[in-house]
Amino acid sequence: MKNKAQFTTGPIARTLLLFSLPVLGSNILQSLNASINSIWVGHFLGEAALTATSNANIILFFLLGVVFGVSMANTILVGQAVGARDIAQARRVVGTSTTFFVLLSVAASAFGYVFTPEILLAMGTPADAAPFAIAYLRIIFVALPFMYFYNFVMMTLRGAGDSRTPFWFMLLSVGLDVALNPLLIFGAGPVPALGIAGSALATLIAQSTSLVAMLALLRRRRHFLWLPRGELSLLWPDLAILRSLVVKGLPMGMQMVVISSSALVMMSLVNRHGSQTTAAYGVASQLWTYVQMPALAVGASVSSMVAQNVGAGLWHRVNSITRTGLAFNLAMTGALVALIYVFNRHALGLFLPGDGEAIEIAQHINAVVLWSFILFGFTIVLFGTVRATGAVMAPLVILFVSMWLVRLPFASVLSGPFGAGAIWWSFPVGSVVSVTLATLYYLRGTWRASHMLAAGSVPAAVPAGVRANPRS
Repeated sequence: MKNKAQFTTGPIARTLLLFSLPVLGSNILQSLNASINSIWVGHFLGEAALTATSNANIILFFLLGVVFGVSMANTILVGQAVGARDIAQARRVVGTSTTFFVLLSVAASAFGYVFTPEILLAMGTPADAAPFAIAYLRIIFVALPFMYFYNFVMMTLRGAGDSRTPFWFMLLSVGLDVALNPLLIFGAGPVPALGIAGSALATLIAQSTSLVAMLALLRRRRHFLWLPRGELSLLWPDLAILRSLVVKGLPMGMQMVVISSSALVMMSLVNRHGSQTTAAYGVASQLWTYVQMPALAVGASVSSMVAQNVGAGLWHRVNSITRTGLAFNLAMTGALVALIYVFNRHALGLFLPGDGEAIEIAQHINAVVLWSFILFGFTIVLFGTVRATGAVMAPLVILFVSMWLVRLPFASVLSGPFGAGAIWWSFPVGSVVSVTLATLYYLRGTWRASHMLAAGSVPAAVPAGVRANPRS
């Protein structure tokens, strides 16, 4: 396919940059889409409706977070097979993963649709928001199989070295979602006004349309990962591949759970210091979402690139890819951090009144926290490298230690004597711990000897000399 990057040959820096930019663009589009949809719901349907979408989106984030790990395991398996020029193995991975994702998504969709009221009740959704949340979430559960498979196809293409095609179809999906939201919420002509259900229906139509269009393009181009009618037997699960998807995917999915759950606990600590502090923290967090995007894009790109080089047995390129990823994180995340420091008040003023107490608090929060996202970005890039070999437990343990055993206790215990300032300083402290542990594992850990499949099912392991000298 013409958009496929050559990960195992040529200049590393240029290839990594050109691959990372569409991934970054896709992340930005998703965040902008969510923000625009929230504006429509919040401004025109009221606070109860916005509360409903917030509760529903927490559930959706959890569901997508769990499946993210399995998607990433599939991406790495495809990448290693493509790097080894074993296209037959790549197609076996796609066949097994397709069956797994379809069955998983249909089961989750059916369960969620039936038990939507009970799920929202267990979350403590406010009574005035519950009817909105039920209407919204039930359509989201109907859309879930399309969402799962949409993300699966995009990540599979990235594993094969193509990040441009997913970007263009993400652009199509977001464009449709943004255009359909007001039409389906308020109605026009023969289209009835559906209220909050219209916002969810817009997402369903946008993602399913983009998915069908992307699959049609892959079929027309005869993409090497497209399974024609004569090869549908590959959809029968390969047990070794299925085991890898679960055993390697679950720890990567649990990383998302560790991050999201610690964020919920952190919010409860912030809430103790009053509404002004909570508002300031909430606005600062919105800016942090964008600050983290370059590192997440580079980390995912490093993982795809390393996976292909591991599959090809080109271990001498792995350290170069990692160093390049670290440099890109420093340049891109560092530039965003510097920009916000220079225009700190102006950036926060987009969300907060310029003469209120909250903006002063938010400025202080950013002054303490922002720089630490450069360190956290280094951690993400190092994780991207080690997980591409199949080493998935160490990143999970490191995240758990830095967030649950260091950051949260630091914030909780010290916020008593030192106030909210302890919460803000817990972010740099946690980031220093995570980057230190990640660096030690990268330099001295056993990740080079890890594998995604059972021994004998993957390309030959690292040459002995490379294992003996991690800096080679």
